[in-house]
Amino acid sequence: MSFNASTYLLDRHIGNGDGDRLALTGVRGELTYAELHDRVRRTAGGLRRAGLLPEQRLLMFMADSPEFVTVFLAALRIGAIPVPVSTMMRAGGLAALLDDSRAPFLIVTPEFGELAAQAAAVPILEPDELAAGDPDDAIYPTTEDSPAFWLYTSGTTGKPKGAMHRHGSIRVVCETYGQQILGIRRDDRCLSAAKAFFAYGLGNSLLFPLSVGAAAVLEPAPSKPDVIAERAQKYGATLFFGGPTFFAGMLRSGLAGDALAGVRLAASAGEPLPAELYHRWTGHFGVDIIDGIGMTEMLHIFLSNRPGAVRPGTTGVAVPGYDLRILDEAGYPVGVDVPGTLFVRGDSTATGYWCRYAASRQVFQGEWLRTGDTYVQDSDGYYRCLGRTDDVLKVSGMWVAPAEVENRLLAHPGVAQAVVVAAPDADELDKPVAFVIRADGDVTEDELVTFCRDGMESYKRPRRVVFVAEYPTTATGKVRRVELRATAADVLNS
Repeated sequence: MSFNASTYLLDRHIGNGDGDRLALTGVRGELTYAELHDRVRRTAGGLRRAGLLPEQRLLMFMADSPEFVTVFLAALRIGAIPVPVSTMMRAGGLAALLDDSRAPFLIVTPEFGELAAQAAAVPILEPDELAAGDPDDAIYPTTEDSPAFWLYTSGTTGKPKGAMHRHGSIRVVCETYGQQILGIRRDDRCLSAAKAFFAYGLGNSLLFPLSVGAAAVLEPAPSKPDVIAERAQKYGATLFFGGPTFFAGMLRSGLAGDALAGVRLAASAGEPLPAELYHRWTGHFGVDIIDGIGMTEMLHIFLSNRPGAVRPGTTGVAVPGYDLRILDEAGYPVGVDVPGTLFVRGDSTATGYWCRYAASRQVFQGEWLRTGDTYVQDSDGYYRCLGRTDDVLKVSGMWVAPAEVENRLLAHPGVAQAVVVAAPDADELDKPVAFVIRADGDVTEDELVTFCRDGMESYKRPRRVVFVAEYPTTATGKVRRVELRATAADVLNS
C-alpha cells in the first residue's frame, strides 16, 4: 500500500482545511501548514533539479529551523533519504559520515557553511536556493517499508553506524508514544532542548507536532536554560522535552519557579532520571516529568512513565505497541527484581545498520532488539535501569565510546595509557572520568581536558582526569573498570 511519511505529516492537514494553522515558530520565523506545504514542494523540486535521486542519501548538517523541517520533508517526498547529523561535529567527523553514507550532496544552514566547506568533497546545497524555484507536486511512490531516513548512532560498539528507518516507522511512533503516552493535542506547542539531529529531538520537534496539526517551537542555537525558558514564555510552549542533564542545569541556573508557567508537561529521555532530581525539578517548576527510554534504533521512546502515574526512579512500563523482556546472560527470562539485559520489539525498529553486518547481528536479533541496558522489573510491572550492560557510556543523553575518548587522550604526548569510565556526579548523572598514566610528569588535568574539548564534541570530554601509576586488573590482566568507577564517583563528588 502506498504511504509517504511527508504526506502523512503535512498534506493531510492541507486536505482537512487546516492550512492556516501554525506549524512552526521560533526566532527564525513562523510558517503555517499551507506555507510549509508550499516550501516543501518547492524544495522537492529544487532537490530533483540538483540531481538527487530516490534512495540516495542527503546529509543534513543543519540547525533546528524551518529549513531543517522543510528539507527533511522534501527529501522524504521525492523518495530520497535525509540523514540529519550532529551539528557538534568537527570537520573530520563530518567528512567521515559523508564517506560512510556515500551521500552525493551535503546541505547546511548558513552558520555551518565554513565548517562544511572544510569537510565536504561533495556539492553543498543551500536551502533557500532550493526553495526558490517552482513547486513540484510529484510524490515518489513509497510504501511503509520503503527506506525513509537514517540516523547515526554510536550505540553499543562506539563507531558511528547509520540506523536505517522506514516510512512506516514515523506513523508508529506518532500513534504510540506521541498520542497514547504524551497525549499531544492540536493546540500544543512543542519545545525541545534535544536537537532534531538526535532521534529524541526529531520526534519532539518534527514528527509529533506535525502528526496532529500542532506547532513546533524551533531553537537553532545550542540549548541553554535561560534561553529555553525565554523561548518557552515568548512562544507559548506547552510541552517541553529535555534530559536529566539539562533538567539539572535548569535547577542550577537560578530560574524562577514560574519560568515554565505555560508548560503542561515535560518529558525526559536519553539517560535515567534520578528520583531526587525528579522531585527537586517538579517541586521547583511545578511541572510533571514523564521519564522514558528510547533508542536511535527504535526511533523514539518505547518504555515510559505516564502522566499522572509517575513512579520516580523508574522508567515506567512498556509503551502500547511494544513488547519488553529481560534476559540473563544465557538468554533466559529472569524473574521479578532479577537484573538482566533489556530487549524490545515493535514496529518502529530500524531495519539494521548501513554496511555493519556484525553489529546488526549483535543488536537486531530476529524480532527483538538488544538494548544493552541492564534492567529489573518490580512486582508492579515497573522497570528500573541499573546501567549499561557493557562499558559504553551515555552522557547528556548521547552515546560516548570510552575508546574514542581514550584514543584522543593517547594522542597527547604526555599520556602513556588512558582508561575512561562513567560515574554519577552530585546530580546522580553519569559523566566521563579519565584515569591516566603519564608519559612524563608535566602534563596537567586542565591541559588534557582542554585537549579533549578541542578535538571532539564537548560533551565527550572527561569531567575529571585522575593520574595513576597503574590500574587494578583481573587475574587475566583486564582492567577492573568497576573499581575505577567507584573511585571516579568519589572524585566527581569530592
